[in-house]
Parts: sequence; structure tokens; C-alpha cells
Amino acid sequence: MIKNYQKATSLAALFLVSVYAHAQTDSTKTKNIEEIKITLGSRNKARVATDTPVPVDVINISSQSVMTPQMDLNQILNYAAPSFTSNSTTVADGTDHIDPAQLRGLGPDQVLVLLNGKRRHTSSLVNVNGSPGRGSVGTDLNALPAFAIERLEVLRDGASAQYGSDAIAGVINVIMKKNTNAFTAAITAGGFNSKGSNNHDGGWDGGKYQLDLNYGTAIGKKGFINFTASLMKRDDTRRANAATGDIFNAYNAIERRALENGVNISSLFSNIGNTPNSQQIVDYIHQYAQNVSYFNPSFQTQIQNANTITALQGLLRTDFTENELSYRGLTRNDLNMRVGQSRLTSGQFFMNSQFDLSSSVQGYAFGGISYRSGNAGGFYRRPNDVRTSTSIYSNGFLPEIASDVIDLSFAAGFKGKIGNINYDISNTYGRNTFDYTIKNTANASMPFPSKTEFDAGGLSFSQNTINADFDTKLDWLKGFNIAFGGEARFERYKITNGEQDSWALYDINGNVQDASTPGNLKPTDFFGFTRPGGAQVFPGFRPANSLNKGRSSVAGYVDTELDVTDKWLISGAVRFENYSDFGSTFNYKIATRYKLTDQINLRAAHSTGFRAPSLQQIYYNATSTQFVGGVAYEVGTFSNDSEIAKNLGIPQLKQEESVSYSAGFTAKIPTANLTFTVDGYYIKIKNRVVLTDQFLRPNGTYPEGSPLYKLQREFDKANANAATFFANAIDTQTKGLEGVVSHRAKFSTRVSLNSDLAVTVSKTNRVGEIHGSDLLINAGQINRYYSETSRVYVEEAVPRFKASLNNGLEIDKFSILVRNVYFGKVTDPNTMDVNGDGKVGYEIINGSVVETEHPVWGAKIITDLSVGYKFNKNFILTIGANNLFDIYPDKNYGRTDVQRPSMDSSGNVVYSPATIDLSNQNQFVYSRNVSQFGMNGRFLFTRLNFNF
Repeated sequence: MIKNYQKATSLAALFLVSVYAHAQTDSTKTKNIEEIKITLGSRNKARVATDTPVPVDVINISSQSVMTPQMDLNQILNYAAPSFTSNSTTVADGTDHIDPAQLRGLGPDQVLVLLNGKRRHTSSLVNVNGSPGRGSVGTDLNALPAFAIERLEVLRDGASAQYGSDAIAGVINVIMKKNTNAFTAAITAGGFNSKGSNNHDGGWDGGKYQLDLNYGTAIGKKGFINFTASLMKRDDTRRANAATGDIFNAYNAIERRALENGVNISSLFSNIGNTPNSQQIVDYIHQYAQNVSYFNPSFQTQIQNANTITALQGLLRTDFTENELSYRGLTRNDLNMRVGQSRLTSGQFFMNSQFDLSSSVQGYAFGGISYRSGNAGGFYRRPNDVRTSTSIYSNGFLPEIASDVIDLSFAAGFKGKIGNINYDISNTYGRNTFDYTIKNTANASMPFPSKTEFDAGGLSFSQNTINADFDTKLDWLKGFNIAFGGEARFERYKITNGEQDSWALYDINGNVQDASTPGNLKPTDFFGFTRPGGAQVFPGFRPANSLNKGRSSVAGYVDTELDVTDKWLISGAVRFENYSDFGSTFNYKIATRYKLTDQINLRAAHSTGFRAPSLQQIYYNATSTQFVGGVAYEVGTFSNDSEIAKNLGIPQLKQEESVSYSAGFTAKIPTANLTFTVDGYYIKIKNRVVLTDQFLRPNGTYPEGSPLYKLQREFDKANANAATFFANAIDTQTKGLEGVVSHRAKFSTRVSLNSDLAVTVSKTNRVGEIHGSDLLINAGQINRYYSETSRVYVEEAVPRFKASLNNGLEIDKFSILVRNVYFGKVTDPNTMDVNGDGKVGYEIINGSVVETEHPVWGAKIITDLSVGYKFNKNFILTIGANNLFDIYPDKNYGRTDVQRPSMDSSGNVVYSPATIDLSNQNQFVYSRNVSQFGMNGRFLFTRLNFNF
């Protein structure tokens, strides 16, 4: 019965779920998609959306800014276009501040973004932590204020032959506003009113406040200039649950009593096996242990009779969490992580203009600047953790990553006509910088007193693109349009190192450790565990990480369209591109559209494509703290030209290459005001770039000069105990089907209803063998090169089925938006028992225990509701909700009653008790490793729109 109910619910969802929020605030301004002339997917700008040989969605962002609950461009698209997926991540370093975005389930770097038809630069940030799009470098769409945008054109087809690198999944063209003689403004305030707010205590959190201003005025007869300013502040959300597990041990209790009496025991030792203060430490422990009232007499006696640190170590590991929480007036919630939306403040200013240079030449310029200051939390450092400097933070601490992200862009050019040839000459410059400041932290290897804030360095990426584009219609061949042109692009990537204290691992004398530092000079905690170096949560970039690298590319293209007959259109494009760092590529595209009738079109396309590995992927190198299965690793990401990569046989990166096919139809029923589009597609990508899993530092002692000895030295130089690399590791194929149904109904001059249903189904999977280093494959490390976890990130961590149903109702002065979005199931890259057999995620493969099973988080329907009232032509009030019914993803697993298999001496499989906790001691109540619809619950908002 349950299964039947789930099937019925899913079928109902398919009927109820949606895509485009075309709700208008003034029915007289409503435009059908078909009426909008598109600029994307064809150099022939006379095409309309249903006439194109490839699918192009046109999304009216200007109208959505009135009604939609979403406030930034990524989230607007996530709810407006089922082929598009994006979510804010949590506890993922810099990725908390720049949201990865994906089209058709492919990577964030496999979709090209244009602004007013000009290539947009990517972010400087590489997604190296556990989130969908891991290992990619995408375009930061949220650097563009939604209030500056008129519409988006989303080309859902390979277009590298037309637009160059990255356009494997498609192209998003952002068209800026051109409004003149009008001042518009919006004030939006909202927050999450949810059962999950404030660590599941309910109420409000995550407030969002935004002010948007837009003004345009005419320049001359045909020109204009339009300005947009946007200010936004958002608070963090808390979605962790009460922390479980051990927090305070006996040593923490004694240390606290000493601190209350002005004695800092932890500041007295640097290396517990080689400290001149050993007896003094023992004496202090004997003295202040007597102040811990809940130690029973037997335990007190054992402590007093232990006269060496070694003897005390075993005793003082004893857990006294509940007693100590009570003594300090704390609850487990006080030591929770900050899981959810990060804090962010932003300011944006953009301009779009066009003006007459002469009677036949028009100039244009557009661009802007975006500044964002973010703050995200890492993993909580508990007092009983070796990583915690309890001499500074006796209750442990939550380290914070503070970011300063500056995104700058400017484009200028001129266009006109010489004879029958239209021309457009332009230069586009973009730059993105990402600077890290690590706050509320410590370098555990530094002596007390220690710093708590560090400049950890930063990243920078810049791109300058010169374009010359020409197009014409040939008089001697009716219906023939030809476009041609060239492009030169110059890119530069920089890593700036942080201050020494942010990255250094010091010895007990305050000197930076190197490979020759003896063990008795390495600082330890009281229990003898070696202290890690660098700022906790994000060790700064080392001088060895700093770099300044550049490359250039030149390209030429020809793009043609021919109306063979009134019904049959064919088009073709070719592009040659040469990169200074890896060579040349040639790509082509052919497409066709045939009108069966005036209302029904058939269309198809075939193309090849490519994506040049980004400079960030080629050269990024750093060491960061990553938690794998709750265990902290200092993971070094090494560039492919590093010594360690060479020793492991990791090859240099090369371009990804793709082949794609698509076919579909469009249909209109004018009498019913209905429009249909259905398209299927197939994309195969060869040599796809991924970020490998961690290869651990070799253990043991090896002869000096041997390969393993050299590897150990390279790990030590980077202060890392694990390594990852970028590699052209896999080939993938993606299959999908997309459909859109639009209906326009006008019941009277005062009542109208616009409805859009859109569905996308896609599946990505690896094909062929893994392309790995021969050395690592022969060493049996192929599963580290491209692991099962990596496979899930690529194939299943974003919804493979997504749909939406949007209804925009106009009743006189009222506007009502009702939208249901169906987010399909996703698979978590972590492992857990999903079949209930008690053997949780473990298998014996080639004699080794391997975790194999992954939890699947079920599909959900998210409902948006907004109601707007137009008091007059100048003033509109909107109130509404995203996730009206406060829906959350399925909860994460956390189990201790599991059985782990092993092999006894006779080769028989035996099981022993084990623990698997995907929730990290109740902190990740919902998975942070997938991209579905987020974990923040119901968002309520109110918005005032002004139009003068």
C-alpha cells in the first residue's frame, strides 16, 4: 500500500510541478515567449523561440523581480528552469560563498555564460570540497544583480562551434535592462520561519534584506544609459541538532579549574615528551583535580597517585562531558556547528548603455562591480580534540572563513553597417578576486598566547576578450544568413600567499618545521599527539603555492543559416581555436528545422564541442583541512606539474572533447493558446576533468633517494598527509528529455492566467575505462583515482528528474503566483545501509573491506505562493513564501548497530560491531553533499516595488 501511495504521489507531482515564473504585474504588458526575438543560438537575430533549430528558453527576469520569492539569480533559475540546478552549500570552505550551478546535470564549468552576448569570466575559486561540481570552476551568476536583468536566454544545446570553450551543456545569455525615463526600486525583507530554524527550536532565522534601484535615461535619439544598484544582507541559518559524542575529558575539567585560578596548564608544554615543565604540570594537575567536585574519591586517588605525565594520560582521557557541561553552564547546542546558509553582505553597481557615435555607428558599454563579504563556519573544534588550542579556547571553538569577493567587469564596443554587412567590434574585461581571512581560529603549533585571526591569502582570475563579429544576408540567395568573426582571449590566474602564521607548522622553538625536524621538537598536546600547523579550518596559502600564470587563445568561426524553402531551415557553424598552452581544436555544428505545418516544427542538431581546462584547474595548489568520514586530513591539492604529480605519473591536463545530438519538435495551437516543445539529447564527453580522491602519504622508513622517500618529502613540504590532483580521468555520456507546455488564457480585460509546465529527465554515467596513471593503476589505486564517491558526485548528486508547474493569475489589481517544483531523488556520495540488512555499506572486494552502499534522498515538491496588489501605477506590494509547506530533505543517517565484515585466518567472512555516522555526531541532520532544494525550510517575504 505504501508503494502504491508513493507512486500515486509521484504521478500527481508530475502533473503539479513547474518551470517558468512568468507572472506579470500588469496584464497589458504580458508577452508570450514566441514574441520575443532572441539573440542566442543563432547569429540571425530575426528568429523567435519556437522557430529555432535548437531549444532556447526565454525567462523574463524583470517581471519575476516583482513576484518571485527568490532574490538571487542562481535561485531564480533553480526554480524557473528545471534543466538548471544550483544550491548554496554549507561547511565547504569558499564554496559557501559562491554557489555552483549546473545545466543538464553536467558540471558548472560545462555551461558558458554571456552578458549581453559577450563572454563572461569565471570565478577564481575552485570547488575542492565535498559538493556537486567538485573540482570545477564555474561562473559566479550571483555577482550579477537580478534587478539589472531584463531576461535570460538559456540555450539548451552544445554550442562550442559558435561560442567557444565551455558551451558543452549549453549557454546562458544574460540580457541587461534598457529602460529609459523611469526610476524603479524594490525593498525586500524576509526570513526563514520554519520548524528547523535555530537548531530545530523553530521560529525565525536567516533574515534577508535587499534594496534594489534602477534608473534609465535616453541619450540622443536612439541611445540610453541604465544604472542598477543593489544592496543585500543575509544572516546565517542554523540546521544542526544537539551535538552528540564526547566533548570534555578529565584533563579539560582540570585545565578549566586551573584557568579559573589564573594558571594556564596547556601553555606550559610544547612537546609533552620533551618539556622542562613536566613536574610542574603534574603538580598543577594534582592540585586542581581536587577542585573538580564530581570526580569520585577513587578517581581522585588514582590521579594523585599518578606521578608522571605518561601515567596521567591514560586516566585523564576519561569522558566527563555531561558533568562538565553542567559545571560550565553549557548545553550540547552551545557546541553546535553552523550548518546552513552562510552570512553574507553584498553591494553591486551595474551600468548598461548604448549611444550614437555617428549617424551610422553606435557605441555601447556595460559592466559593473560586485563586492561581497561572507562568513561561514567550519567543523567545530571540540576541547578534547588535538586540533584545539584549549589554552585559548577552553570550550573549544568554531573557526570561521571570512571572504572578500570582488567581481569587476566592463565591456565596450561599437557596431554599425558597411554596405550589407553588419559589424560588432568589442573588448570585454572581467576579474574575480577571492581573499580569505580566517577568524576565531588558532594555529595549534604556535605557543601561547597565540593569534586568533589570520590573513590566509587569496585567489585572482582575470580575462580579457577581443571580438570582431560580422553578419549579412546575401541578396543572391534568398534566406541565407552568414556570420563570421574572430576572438582573442587573454587569461591570468594568481594565487597570493597568506601571512606565515596562517600556514606554518612550527617546532617548539618557534621555527618552521621542515623534513629534517626531529620528532622531539614537534609540539604535541597533553596526550602526546602531534599538533597540526596552519590556521584551523583553512591553512593559508604557502609561498610555494603562490603563482602568476597566464595563457592566450585565438579563434575564428563561420556560422550560417539557410531557408532552403519556406518550411526547411538548415544551419551550420565551424570554429577553429588555438590555445597557447595545449594546442588547437576544431569544432562544428549542424542543425535543421522543418515546418510540418504553420504550427508544428521538427528540429534536430549535431555538434562537437570542447572545454579547455581552466587555469585554475591546471595550477591550483593548496593544503586544506577536509573531513572524510569524520576524520580530519590535511589534504594537499597539487598541480600536475608538481614533483609529487610527476612521481605518481599524473599526466598534464588536456581539453575535454564532446559530441552531442538533439532532436525534438515545437507545436502551437493558437485557438487554445497552447505551445509545446519537446527535445531529447545525447552528450558524450571524452577526457572529462575530475578531482581525484585522496592518496595518503606513504608510511614507513625508506632509503634516502628512493621514490617513496621522495614522495614523503613532498607531502611534508606541503604539510599534508593526503594528496589530490586534477586529471582527465573519465569519459561520460548524458542522455535526457526536456519538455515545456505553455498556456495563455484571457478571460476578460481584467482576468488572465498564464501557466507553464516543464519537465526534464537526464542521466549521466561513466563509459569506458578510467584514464589513470599507469603507476597508480598497477599499484591497485584506481579506486582512489576515480572512486565510487566521485562517481556519485558526477552522476547522481543532483536531481535526474525535475519538473515545475507555474501559474500566474491576474485579477484586476491582484497578481497571484503559484508554483510547484518537483525535485527528484538524489544519491548521497557517502555510504550507508539502504536495504536494511544490517550489513551497512561494507563488502569484501579482493580481500579488502570496501564501503559500497549509498543512501538515496527522496523526491520532494516545493510550493511557492506570492500575492501582489497594485495600489496604483507607482506602487505594488507583494507578500509570499518559498517552500510554503516547510518541506525538508530526508534526514541523514546516524547508526551504531551495524556489522562490518572481515576475513579470518581461514578466509571466512566474519562480522564485528561498527559505527557509521553520516550526520557527524548529529551536526549534519540533512546531507551537505547533494544539490536538491536546500535545508532551510519555509521562507516568508514581503516586497515593495516602486515605479516612477
